[in-house]
Amino acid sequence: MEFAADQNHLVLVLRILEKLDANDESLLNAFSSQYSVQFWTQSKGPDTVKPLSEKDNVKLSYALTEFGLQFSFMPYDFTQINPFMNQVLVRRAMDLLKPLKGEYIFDFFCGLGNFTLPIAKSGAKVTGIEGSLSLIERAKQCRDENHLNNFVEYQCINLFEITKDALLKLGHADKWLIDPPRDGAFQLVQLIDEEINPSVIVYVSCNPATLARDAQILVTEKGYKLDKAGIVNMFPHTSHVESIALFVKIIP
Repeated sequence: MEFAADQNHLVLVLRILEKLDANDESLLNAFSSQYSVQFWTQSKGPDTVKPLSEKDNVKLSYALTEFGLQFSFMPYDFTQINPFMNQVLVRRAMDLLKPLKGEYIFDFFCGLGNFTLPIAKSGAKVTGIEGSLSLIERAKQCRDENHLNNFVEYQCINLFEITKDALLKLGHADKWLIDPPRDGAFQLVQLIDEEINPSVIVYVSCNPATLARDAQILVTEKGYKLDKAGIVNMFPHTSHVESIALFVKIIP
């Protein structure tokens, strides 16, 4: 079972491999009404996730109120689990990145555009790159709903297998934001060279081990210094943290 929530809804996604009988559906509907939750079911892959009934087909969203942004998402989309600390994380990332009007910026592993759209609010143009086609489609929807079409474009690229040619085709961005899953961004940082050399990289990580690995590459092999670093308590009462680091290119 997985769950997704916003300020008004709680959705429970149940992995059910066989068709529910009428009695099971009745029990779930009664539970849903009593406890104000919505049930969705999944029989196979992510494309089989669907609401148990029409009343369960709620629209989920979260806000970045400081930036005047609203993000629509589905129960199976990735979002930060803690919406309150997410606002802190995004503000801290913007303070480190310092996006300016007219700049061109890359947002790698962009997901729904959690960082992409706040960057665009500064007046910078930004390309969000993400390996999940379904997330790219949702990101485009969020971009359009927030009227940022002129500032944001998205590319669907597997960043764990990205090549130098594919990266060069995106053009040159002097600032990068990287927010990978737990596996980190090893392939991406390995591609940095004389042609691909942003002056600023803001790296957001949910896994300190892979952040340390990629930081070592950036500092010892790619000519960057670790300028600032910190953590955000995204997962209270657990051993997990969200880390954020600023890398600045050393000018010889």
